[in-house]
Amino acid sequence: MSTDTPNAPDERTPVEQRGLFFEEFDSSARYLHRPGRTVTEADNVFFTTLTMNSQALHLDRAWSERQEFGQRLVNSMFTLSTMVGASVAQLTQGTIVANLGFDSVVFPHPLYHGDTLYSETVVLNKRLSASRPGQGIVTLEHTGRNQDGIVVATAVRSVLVKCRDTA
Repeated sequence: MSTDTPNAPDERTPVEQRGLFFEEFDSSARYLHRPGRTVTEADNVFFTTLTMNSQALHLDRAWSERQEFGQRLVNSMFTLSTMVGASVAQLTQGTIVANLGFDSVVFPHPLYHGDTLYSETVVLNKRLSASRPGQGIVTLEHTGRNQDGIVVATAVRSVLVKCRDTA
């Protein structure tokens, strides 16, 4: 129970969740984004229909059971979005200026309903921006693995982030 007077100013130092500034990205680190995300049938059906993707591999159980994988697959765009999204709080929350693009996106193994997606990121490259003082470009490689450690997705992404002195 607090002994502070009601409505009295709190003297503690505030700490706000944020991502990394350009200088803080460490190319020797492997950033593990936790917790993982267990993907449900509802996630897959909602995302697939929300994005107007009518692919039967995501929506039609009976048809999918007769196909190569024997079951529905999680929409790969959901996998990509969730894998990258899991990195935001740790890497870019409040420090990103812009997502510049993806150079490579690969899905070497399917993700299924009930699988848990674990995401991690490594820094491939970083450089100060030549045209935007106080900002830098960081190239990240995101990897998504299922609960068995099998890689289900990788993506190389470039982001423009703030430098510490300009924040």
